[in-house]
Amino acid sequence: MKSEISTRQFTHHCTQLLSATPRGARLARLLAVQQLDEWGRPPTCAVSESAALVVAELAANAVTHGRVQGRGFRLTLAVEESDTLRIEVVDPRGDRRPVVRRTASPDGDRGRGLLLIDALATRWGSEPWPPSGKAVWAEIALPCPVITSSESTPRSATRTVQASQAAR
Repeated sequence: MKSEISTRQFTHHCTQLLSATPRGARLARLLAVQQLDEWGRPPTCAVSESAALVVAELAANAVTHGRVQGRGFRLTLAVEESDTLRIEVVDPRGDRRPVVRRTASPDGDRGRGLLLIDALATRWGSEPWPPSGKAVWAEIALPCPVITSSESTPRSATRTVQASQAAR
């Protein structure tokens, strides 16, 4: 068995397990906006708005296409070396990998989510998640760090938020 050592440097990191329901997908989006705000990216900035859309699409796909009865999905947000936000959603359905449709039916209500992610993200993709799941990820470039005048000390670099807190 080959083990892999990650060399990625995260300045901020947040992971949360959520239920594979429409409410879980909504909470994922709210959690992402709240977490980015705590990291100095207010809800009205372009990064936060783009991240909210990407998280909403990835979480909705996990709920719609990656759902297995009794299993949830995992959302991870990570700032890598202060210049990239990585959004990752892991679900238990590795047999259903995402496929981008280059065109969507003008009358259809499906087929636009991955096109939206493709437009908003610098890069995105998917990979197997053992034993049988998949991780779908997207990266968004971060402009210069935002520091608010009320910040006197750096915020915690690693944080896990309970879903019940995100609903408040």
